[in-house]
Amino acid sequence: MRVATKYAHLFTLTDDTGIFQHSLYSIPDPSKGYTTDDNARAAIAATMLYQVYREEVYLSLLRRYLSFLIYAQNEEGFFRNFMNYNREFTEKKGSEDCFGRSLWALGYLLNVPFSDESYHNVAIRLLEKALFNVKKLYSLRGKAYSLIGLSLIYSSEAFEFDRGEIRDLVKSLSQDLLKSYYKNREENWKWFEDQMTYSNAILPWSLLKAYTVTKDEEVLRVAKESMEFLGSVTFKDGYFKPIGCKGWYKKGGKRAEFDEQPIEACESALMYIEAYRVFGEEEYLNKAKKCYRWFLGENSQNISLADEETGGCYDGITEDGVNLNEGAESLISLIMTDMVVNHSSKVFK
Repeated sequence: MRVATKYAHLFTLTDDTGIFQHSLYSIPDPSKGYTTDDNARAAIAATMLYQVYREEVYLSLLRRYLSFLIYAQNEEGFFRNFMNYNREFTEKKGSEDCFGRSLWALGYLLNVPFSDESYHNVAIRLLEKALFNVKKLYSLRGKAYSLIGLSLIYSSEAFEFDRGEIRDLVKSLSQDLLKSYYKNREENWKWFEDQMTYSNAILPWSLLKAYTVTKDEEVLRVAKESMEFLGSVTFKDGYFKPIGCKGWYKKGGKRAEFDEQPIEACESALMYIEAYRVFGEEEYLNKAKKCYRWFLGENSQNISLADEETGGCYDGITEDGVNLNEGAESLISLIMTDMVVNHSSKVFK
């Protein structure tokens, strides 16, 4: 198998506009259109693939995804999210999650050396319009994704922003997360909300990233305590099992067992790799590896989600087996997890 076709489904899902949101089985489904969420994360995945394999085809993908982000940004600097097959955005402003994920992607690009300065220049241009909106965020995950992006911007050698201003934004958002944590924390519930829903790992991970900027020990303590609580839920049987999206996990209730989503394994792996970098404890590296092996069959159903024939990834684990559709989020999650766990020396995390 040629290196450039290891994740062949990434090329199948991507047309000259960007990456399709969904597929019907392994066939792209144009009726569901595109999202900025997926194209932002695909930009990170394509960049990681290029960092590892140094093949031009991945830069070609990156150019398409970055072009999508240019088109997605509105006049106020936010990012529209849902686009139909006619290249028409169906909203004037996307979610705060979408905004934060876009900051994450642009911040990631700023930390990767490219021979063509256009990648950094575009990222900087989009960020110049976007950063004014960070103080307007309300949602917890929007703030968490933005925290990750801001921390990456702060650490970049291609930095062209006021470091003091970026640090202040990181401090402000991290304090917002701490307030939510203390509001909901109880002896047997060490979490930021009264329930665990989607993208749970992003919350402790964002505080770990914030600590790299602020060196605030309270932020680090809350990051570790909440991360350990999350791990007690998702590793209770020795292997990784994310909270199911059909019912979630409300404080005082029972966790939903299914459906298990690939994005949870990916973001958990990213969280544990960051924890390993911060604390240097092998336990976190081992948990990141288990998150990767979740894709390969070390999961509640003992079924691999990686489709060796198409180079894609199934959309999740259900009570009856796997969801046989192979959408963008699932494949991007597998790629990013593979890159950060198995090729950590080559990718920026």
